Parts: sequence; structure tokens; C-alpha cells
Amino acid sequence: MTLLSDAERLPLPELARHAEAAWRRQSAHVAETSAFHQRLWAGRRPPERLADLPELPLSDKAQLRLSQAAHPPFGDYLAAPIERANRLHRTSGTTGQAMNLALSAEDARITQVVGGRSHRAAGLTAGHRVVHCLNYRMWMGGVSDHLTLEATGALVIPFGVGASELLVRTIQEVGITAISCTPSYPAVLEQVIAEKFPGLAPADLGLKLGLFGGEAGLDDPAFRDRFRATWGMEPRNANYGVSDVLSNFAAQCAEDTRLHFLAGDVLHPELIDPDSTAPLPLEAGRRGELVLTHLVRDCQPLVRFRTGDVIEIDATEPCRCGRTGFRFRVVGRSDDMVVVRGLNLFPTMVAAVVNGFSELSGEYRIELPGPPPHDVLPVRVELAEGVPESPALAERLAAAIKAELGATARVMLAPAGSFPRTEGKTRRVVRVEP
Repeated sequence: MTLLSDAERLPLPELARHAEAAWRRQSAHVAETSAFHQRLWAGRRPPERLADLPELPLSDKAQLRLSQAAHPPFGDYLAAPIERANRLHRTSGTTGQAMNLALSAEDARITQVVGGRSHRAAGLTAGHRVVHCLNYRMWMGGVSDHLTLEATGALVIPFGVGASELLVRTIQEVGITAISCTPSYPAVLEQVIAEKFPGLAPADLGLKLGLFGGEAGLDDPAFRDRFRATWGMEPRNANYGVSDVLSNFAAQCAEDTRLHFLAGDVLHPELIDPDSTAPLPLEAGRRGELVLTHLVRDCQPLVRFRTGDVIEIDATEPCRCGRTGFRFRVVGRSDDMVVVRGLNLFPTMVAAVVNGFSELSGEYRIELPGPPPHDVLPVRVELAEGVPESPALAERLAAAIKAELGATARVMLAPAGSFPRTEGKTRRVVRVEP
């Protein structure tokens, strides 16, 4: 048995016993069939106990890219006959070479079941009509996340991206009550409503639940309050995953805004120091890079895979909702971290300050002129509609960043509407020519 029916609510000792048994089966599969891991492990056998996994070297995205370039299309970490591949996805390639993701029928089933746990935790039920507005063109977030929405019993409308005017009409005509998209997409809809539907307010559409993922920022109370005030819906962080590993395995619940780890029967998590790679205890108050190991995977199993996501563990005791997995926040991507005079800063930290100013739209970019070191944090922020440019406002924001983050900021104001609204992921850290 590969999946437990109520894994997210099991007592942790029982879940740990299942994980150890699953690892013994999976480690044998990887050792026998994955040329990538045979080479990486240099003849060593994998340990029998999960606690001893740090004896093995880490793997990362750069290694997978090299593997796929040398052994197209799936790399030599494909650990099953190609005939067992049942579905192909592809990553966006926004941070490098696009990756081909192969799933067996069992891999796809596990993806659907675990993702369904996430959307159920976030409040999606059979009584909802949910429109799914992520890219269906090969991206994992399209078809795979559509199926995880279906796993809750909800009525799912496969809309995809684009045609935002049609989407507004569809929400009205069908009586849609929930939306699945990136957190930045509602800003696109707000523009469309203002331009094409005079007299209509976003809250008039009747959406009650927003299921968001793919971008950081939902931990910020001010950001959430803007959603509630503008749309009249409850925003939920419902879709945290890592494409190479599992598309969706963590979400918040109605009781707690932090992410619940919901895949303890199929994934083993570790925490490491992102600089030294030393293992860190997975305990409340710890911050580090998330490392994941498949406990069940046919086609492209990964062991000790560096996700690049820096997370902070907030709680390890069971939640009031009854789920037992640890709860965490995503601080940011390790490759998005900006070091300013020795301070490690992430876009989410800047967003929390920016969202505290009603005179700003909430849109911003960290514009880095060249490689580090950086003496100041250059931030371009967008004014809210109807707010005039004011040197005093820029000074107030710079002072707030200094007070809350400790960094000296150079704040540049941009007129309302300067930054493009996107249906996909929004890049907050950009490199500019000095």
C-alpha cells in the first residue's frame, strides 16, 4: 500500500513507521534502476533508516538539467521503462532550461490524491464551483492541479489563462464560488472589470474562496485583508509544491494561515543550512532550505533533492484542524535572496512592508544593478490609483524598511499601472543594467 487514506491526520509515530517501510522499498528501487543516483552515490548503498539519509550526497536542479541534456528527454534518473510513463509535463524554464517531467499512472494518482488533501484543507468542498485559471499547456499546475481540485468533489471549470473578459462573464453565468490561480491574477481581473464592466465591483461576482499558489506573499495579513476588502472572498494558500517532486503537498487550513505538510506518507522532508548544507533539526523556530526525498515514485525518483525554498518551521504539534504535519512558512527562494550589508533579505519581507502603505498598490520590484555586494536595497514601488507622487512617501517607505528590516533602501515611486499584471508567476527580483 503506497498511500494512507488519512495520512494528514495520523499520529506521527504511526506515520513514521509507514515512511520507514516505504523508504526501504523505494531505496531498493532507486539503487537498482537510477543510473543518476548510482553515479551520485559512487557505489554506496542507501541507508536503511531515514534518519541516516544525510550520509548520502544532496542532489539539485542543476544536476537534473545536466542529466536531461545528456540523456534526453527524461534524464538518466528515469528509473522505470519509458513505456510506464503515462503523462509528460514540462516546467516553465523561467530560471533555466525547461525540464521534462515523466509520471507513471501511479505517480499521477499519488499527485492527485495528495493535492486533493491540500485543497480540502484549504476549504474546497463538493459544494463549490471552482474555476481553474492556471496554464494547461504542459505545465504541472494545469492538468495535475485540475485533477487535485476534482479530488475534493467540487465542480471544476477548466478555464486556463487568457480571455479574462470571458472569465468574468463565466463566473457570473455559472455561479462560480471559488477560483484557483496565482495571487497576482486577481489584479488582472480588477483591471478588466474596471475597463469592461462599468458599475461592477469585484465583490459583486460572488466568489467566496480563493485558492492561491505559485507565488509568495500570502503570509502577509495586509495582503489578505486587501483580498477580503476588494473581493469579499477568503484567500487561502492552497497550493504549495515543487514541480520536480510533487505539484501540491502543502496548504493552509481554516484554523491556521501557515502551510501544513500533508505528504508524510510519500515524501520525507529535511532541513539544511542553505550555505553550509549542514543538516538542521526539523523543529519549531528553525529556518533552512527544504530538502525532499520520494518515498514512492516510479519514473523520476529523487533523493535528498534541494528545493531551493527557504522555509521556517513554526509548529510541530497537531493543529486545531486535526492535521498532524508540521506547519511552516516559505521565506523565499534561495536564488531570490538579496544580501544588503550582511542582511539576508527576501521579497516576501519587502512585500510585508510595502503592503502596509495604503498609498501603494502593493506592486513592487527589487531592481539590482549588477552582482553583489549591495550597499542599499533598490526598490521600485507602484502608487495606488489616484495617489500623486510624493518624495515624502518615498522617504516614509525607506524609513519603514530600515526600521523593520534593518536595510537602507533607495525607494523609487512609479505611477499606478506601471507594472504589468500577469496571469502567471510574477518575478519580484530583477537584474537591471547599471
